[in-house]
Amino acid sequence: MERAKVYFTKDISPAGLKKIYDALGVTLQGKVAVKISTGEPGGHNFLSPDLIKDLVRQINGTIVECNTAYEGRRNTSAAHWKTFEEHGFTAIAPCDILDEEGDMPVPVEHGLHLKENFVGAHLANYDSMLILSHFKGHAMGGFGGALKNMSIGLASSKGKLWIHTSASSLNFDDVFTADHDSFLESMADADQSVMDYLGRENLVYINVANKLSVDCDCDAHPHDPEMADIGIFASVDPVALDQASVDAVYASPDPGKAALIERMESRNGIHTVEAAAALNLGSRAYELISIE
Repeated sequence: MERAKVYFTKDISPAGLKKIYDALGVTLQGKVAVKISTGEPGGHNFLSPDLIKDLVRQINGTIVECNTAYEGRRNTSAAHWKTFEEHGFTAIAPCDILDEEGDMPVPVEHGLHLKENFVGAHLANYDSMLILSHFKGHAMGGFGGALKNMSIGLASSKGKLWIHTSASSLNFDDVFTADHDSFLESMADADQSVMDYLGRENLVYINVANKLSVDCDCDAHPHDPEMADIGIFASVDPVALDQASVDAVYASPDPGKAALIERMESRNGIHTVEAAAALNLGSRAYELISIE
């Protein structure tokens, strides 16, 4: 597979975000969804509404999320809508909880574990999507970027359990005893289902590598970042995008990167990228193009 193009800027600002989207040369068609993490209340590392507002409005996007599978303030639609508002997202654009009215199965063709993925039913209302991810660590996945945001992020509460347990259980307790690499591979399966459903030409991906905590935005009490911000990456290839983001952490001159690297390696986080590449969802070989 030929090298994918990954665009990069150190300018983590509304202007930088718009510029890197424009560099992709893609115009998302029809009704556009912008998939973010709204962030668990108590946390403070999620993407700022002020940062993303101009780009979301430029593409006439609707900010979308799904409910969580764990206790908190995003596990019911009523609580999640309050989080949307408190975190400032309803003030900048239309918002939608994709599984507020349930979920729908989408097939996984020749997946490693899943035969179907359960996504928020409102996904059927959209024609294209920007997967706008805060790149950071994660307690279970090692790191969270485009591949996690598209898989776990678009899955309904039930779908999240289905992915975590590799289609073996819908019991929340089983999430913590499931085979770990199979979970990472199941995220790649879920990614494939979304890409097939929407069409690869209707998806673009941006990773914002700032506030690089070892913990996810789903954590109400995340560790403070130990390394400096890196920048913004963008691609039409989610595999290349996540690979480039991981590589940038390793290449950083900041010694504070050790904590994030330990988190990624201890959870075998790169295996999600490996599995996605094995499913031909993209290329791990890329050309990094600075837009400075």
